[in-house]
Amino acid sequence: MSSDLHSALLTWYRCHKRELPWRGERDPYKVLLSEVLLQQTRAGQAIPYYHRFLQRFPTLEALAQAEQEAVLQVWQGCGYYTRARNLHRLAQQVVAAEGTLPTTVQGLRALPGIGPYTAAAVASIAFGEPVAAVDGNVRRVLSRLFAWEHPTPKQVQETADALLSATNAHPGDWNQALMELGATICTPQNPGCGGCPVAAFCRGKASPGRYPAAKVRKQKSLELVALVLQGPAGVYLERRQGPVLGGLWGVPMEEGPGALERLLARFGLDSAELLGPVHHEFTHRKLHIRVYRAPWMAGENPLHRPLSRLDQKILALAGAGPAHLV
Repeated sequence: MSSDLHSALLTWYRCHKRELPWRGERDPYKVLLSEVLLQQTRAGQAIPYYHRFLQRFPTLEALAQAEQEAVLQVWQGCGYYTRARNLHRLAQQVVAAEGTLPTTVQGLRALPGIGPYTAAAVASIAFGEPVAAVDGNVRRVLSRLFAWEHPTPKQVQETADALLSATNAHPGDWNQALMELGATICTPQNPGCGGCPVAAFCRGKASPGRYPAAKVRKQKSLELVALVLQGPAGVYLERRQGPVLGGLWGVPMEEGPGALERLLARFGLDSAELLGPVHHEFTHRKLHIRVYRAPWMAGENPLHRPLSRLDQKILALAGAGPAHLV
């Protein structure tokens, strides 16, 4: 690609980039937080969580000193809670060692929850390391520029590296320009080719929907039963386990045949009232949950515990969600 492409994209980026609270930021901790949020959350949705997290944990040291439950409470509603748990572990590990974040991709990759993209993004934006950051937006932009239907990860990374090495821009600016193009113009559906600053260089603009070919996402469908144990003091909540919702709190749930019977036996109950269904999707799982309610003498206010959106839906159906207990 010629220097004209670099000039066109960077000029467009400097004039049209979105005003985001982390844009132009050089504080490595704030850059890291923004990139962790953006792993699975769109920029507009991430903004309030970014502000809320920094208000509660303004430094890496403050985050390291916090309890995990407090971290999850602030992250509540953002989803993909593994990110919050890993960020907390990362802060503890860094503060216990050197006290500052590593400045290179290699050093960042050794930290919990930091993959190739996040490491490259933080290293280039916060520290100016000349490394190409490849996320889904960059993959899509390059696939259309070069008309690749089925690009390999190596192919995309090598091309991104070559484009970066050919520009005189700050590495972080170039990486963000490519990502910004994919997020705002070269979108998955209905791309704005007419307003694309690099359309003159694009081999796939005649049929951008072909590039790259869509990936088929497989979702496993699960049937579960949830039991809301409700009384004057609130509802019974228990700490969740596992990689998806571990560390959060929620109502008792069981999966598969006999799930209701197992739940009733566990709490010494004979019956429960069926309230209705709740449906919820994770990336690879689609949950269909039958929600039951039974009286209970002990409990607590859900406002005091970090809850997933799934449990918020269940409690709302039972009229026992945080909004009903304020």
